Amino acid sequence: MSTRVAIIGAGCSGLTAIKCCLEEGLEPTCFEQSDGIGGLWRFTETVEEDRASIYKSVFTNTSKEMMCYSDFPMPENFPVFLHHSKILEYLHLYAEHFNLFKYIKFQTKVCSLKQHQDFATTGKWNIEIENKGKKDLGVFDAVFVCNGHYHEPYLPLDSFPGLENFKGRYIHSRFYKTWEDYQGKTVVVVGTGNSAGDISVELSHIAKQVFLSTRHGSWVVSRISHGGYPIDMTMSRRYTMGMRNFLPRYLAAKISEKVMSSWFHHTNLGLEPKFRLKHPVVNDYLPSQILQGSIIVKPGIESFTDTSVIFQDGTVANVDEVIFATGYSSTFPFLDNDIIHLNNNDVSLYKYVFPIYLEKPNLAFLGLVQPLGAIMPTVEIQARWAARVFKGAAKLPSVKKMESHCLKSKDKKNKWFGVGRTQVLQTHYIDYINDISREIGIHPNVIYLFISDPRLAWHVLFGPCTPYQLRLRGPGKWSGARNAILTQWDRTIKPTKTRILHENPKSWFSLKTVLVIGSLLTALWCSRARANAEQSGYLALPVYGTSWTRIFSMVRIN
Repeated sequence: MSTRVAIIGAGCSGLTAIKCCLEEGLEPTCFEQSDGIGGLWRFTETVEEDRASIYKSVFTNTSKEMMCYSDFPMPENFPVFLHHSKILEYLHLYAEHFNLFKYIKFQTKVCSLKQHQDFATTGKWNIEIENKGKKDLGVFDAVFVCNGHYHEPYLPLDSFPGLENFKGRYIHSRFYKTWEDYQGKTVVVVGTGNSAGDISVELSHIAKQVFLSTRHGSWVVSRISHGGYPIDMTMSRRYTMGMRNFLPRYLAAKISEKVMSSWFHHTNLGLEPKFRLKHPVVNDYLPSQILQGSIIVKPGIESFTDTSVIFQDGTVANVDEVIFATGYSSTFPFLDNDIIHLNNNDVSLYKYVFPIYLEKPNLAFLGLVQPLGAIMPTVEIQARWAARVFKGAAKLPSVKKMESHCLKSKDKKNKWFGVGRTQVLQTHYIDYINDISREIGIHPNVIYLFISDPRLAWHVLFGPCTPYQLRLRGPGKWSGARNAILTQWDRTIKPTKTRILHENPKSWFSLKTVLVIGSLLTALWCSRARANAEQSGYLALPVYGTSWTRIFSMVRIN
């Protein structure tokens, strides 16, 4: 008898959960309360209850090669950074390619998820659903929770004295859709996350004045790195993360801070973060808008009057509109509190997936994590692991070991990111996927690759840590993974090379040339040393110069 798995939500987490269940021979049923897939990436003109909401101008902060699913590269003609409509198009392509739609029940809301009366022995779950006013009850062996955590706005009204007397309009960023209502007005945007940065920049072109209020500041980095390449592809590499983990934390932190402040001096623009290792904001336009005065950075808000805002530095600004980009709270209204307890977004989940104290390991949360990287490959590897646990092909450790792991990882995270409701879900992307990939047996064996496939090994270790690396070996191995890795730069460059140019001949003198010449000289020296050794009667050693020449000739220098 097959294992029946319920999946709550058909966003990027729910879709990959369906596919992972099918790969492991499980029987998935996905419940989606709206009439379409996409979750967060399904834009609507109005805000829908219990669904994530995005504004019309949203673009991704991670590049297409870093944020795709591990066995389904995005089309090569897609832009490097994508408008939300392109992400939704990609999710439709993914669902169609793997035939996922037939497992989704649309316009079906999950009202409650409760343990079956004999849960201790069977581990089954009772799920009450509602479709077009009609309620029904289903019984499942395991459950994926994929409803996301961007639909319950966090708006601490008590932190803003006098707000009840303010005669202007104030909203949470969840309810912001377009700029039209703000033309010619004075606007205060509260917060320095990605939403606050995007909204401030968008409004700065049409508003009379935009104030950006921040209590803690933030690093701001551009999507574009050296040579015009995506910053996540140049920074998110296994060898750089390995160096960070090898160095003392203080030194690694100083280097990280130096990298994030290399674009401009954050102190000069009022953005220097209070906590030095805060999650950076990705925004290409915020510094220039501050420099030209369209955005004025201010400290936190002391209080409101009926027509103005008083900032903590004592300055006063008459304002018309306030947008609170103050984040979200994780909520699971269909779950009993005794199953999972949330404390200011903090929850005891083993590796952000499994409840520690549940009797059976058959409830998994996907996407309840904020990696310093793309979310789609992150939730995919979570789903691959959880599906194998549901199947019985992978086991969880004892409660004591899971508790110990949570305490150690929390302490390490607090030292790096700081303590607070916005930091509890943050983690380093490569460290996290490494941790999960070892649970499944799909972690790339770089040493073996250097012996068997030096070209691929070089790209895995020194190139971008793209999701395809998680399909090179083990369960779910994909035959196209190697080629996807070796051609990832081609797909990155292709959509921007839209003008045919007659390129000037490249100079022969380049780093690649130097490496090749150096290897040839080394080979020549070794050959002469070998000849001298043979003449002297010593045993000759094998020469590896030609192998290194082959390696360097295959490396793409970016």
